[in-house]
Amino acid sequence: MAARNDPARVEWQQIPRTRAYELVIRQIEDQILAGALHVGDQLPAERDLAAKLGVSRAAVREAMRAMEAQGVVRSGVGVGPDSGTFLTSMPSKALTQFLRLHMALANFPIADVVETRIMLERWSARLAARQASADDLATMANLLDAMDAETSDMAAFNELDTDFHVAMAEAAHNSLITEMTTAIRHSMRSMVLDSFRDHGDWKQLSDALRAQHRAIYDAISSRDQQRAADAVEEHLRSANDMLGWGELADNQR
Repeated sequence: MAARNDPARVEWQQIPRTRAYELVIRQIEDQILAGALHVGDQLPAERDLAAKLGVSRAAVREAMRAMEAQGVVRSGVGVGPDSGTFLTSMPSKALTQFLRLHMALANFPIADVVETRIMLERWSARLAARQASADDLATMANLLDAMDAETSDMAAFNELDTDFHVAMAEAAHNSLITEMTTAIRHSMRSMVLDSFRDHGDWKQLSDALRAQHRAIYDAISSRDQQRAADAVEEHLRSANDMLGWGELADNQR
């Protein structure tokens, strides 16, 4: 007869407690992954969903707040066709919030962020040079003209700078690249603006950035994929040096 195991030697692991609102989120995720729910679909009313899932209305409310922060649902109040909770898709908003907080907490070293941008935007520039439409090029050109006209307002220049990089990503006609570029660049807006203000010679800095943006645009509009990718990398590495982020990266190590 085989010897029995000593019960005292059996290793038990505690089962983690699952909060009710997490179960609600999991149920909705399962329905999305199964293809039963799609963007634009309206979820049941709070009372009905709570009853269907056997949880409290408070758990449903907490789940909706969490999913809204993730950019997965939007809630409309009042009456009419826009009231209720609908599935949506706003990945750049959710990614921006996530990246902004974690970059502020220094969980993402600036050197890693810069290298990620270089990798991502080199490919954006290549795709934009290959397939940007006339409207895409016009949008980028208009942003460059607006930057040329903006000589003193650093905040306005920063917004135009952000819009230019997003416009380049949109010209690539790859939705995931666009969302990731938008999230990263928007998450850096405050940091970039602070660096503008700390630079000491705004005219020299802004002139250099304008010239670099023009070089990127010229390469894209000329359909020169390699030159566009190289121009973006040169711009991002130069900005990293001019804005003192290399020193910041050293301090984060």
